[in-house]
Amino acid sequence: MGLTAKKLREDLDALSRREPRLVQELARIGYPEPRIRPPGFKTLLRTIIGQQVSVAAASSMWARLEAELGADFTPACLLARDFDTLRACGLSRQKQGYARSLCELVEAEALDFDTLPADDEAAIALLTRIKGIGRWSAEIYLLFAEGRPDIWPAGDLAVQEGVKRLLELPERPAEKATRALAEPWAPQRGSMAIFAWHYYANPAL
Repeated sequence: MGLTAKKLREDLDALSRREPRLVQELARIGYPEPRIRPPGFKTLLRTIIGQQVSVAAASSMWARLEAELGADFTPACLLARDFDTLRACGLSRQKQGYARSLCELVEAEALDFDTLPADDEAAIALLTRIKGIGRWSAEIYLLFAEGRPDIWPAGDLAVQEGVKRLLELPERPAEKATRALAEPWAPQRGSMAIFAWHYYANPAL
């Protein structure tokens, strides 16, 4: 189901009772739109492809990959292609290594996206076994593809900036401080993270 517009509104209204400034900012910029992605290895593969490139470049690579492998490709389809074939799709040696790591774990049934651990930290630990997938990427997957309500990507710069503005801090908090500052917002930190991105995209007045 994910963090739907209805769920985001309910969570943020509940959080407003704990953070008075949130009432003011919701009135100013409104509620964020949902960010829902389909669960499964393809969403994480798109994350790998999108690392350190523009949105346009990532979209172009994905289109070429689908043209080569087929729209309904499986991990085995990617693993069957050689280096030059994937290079022609735009995947660097590093991205190919990360993509193969993901597909190999799925093929070996060491990673099943339908049965990730219910515990968030356990799920993050499993996802970060994939080469190229750090804590941030794992958190983003769990938040957008599974709609886990209490995921808090404290290492995200836009989230940090959103916390700074909302709490009127003198400087942007580092990851550890951002994680600590959000503890009172549990178990609805996922909705607050989506609000922080929305807030970051709107200029401060």
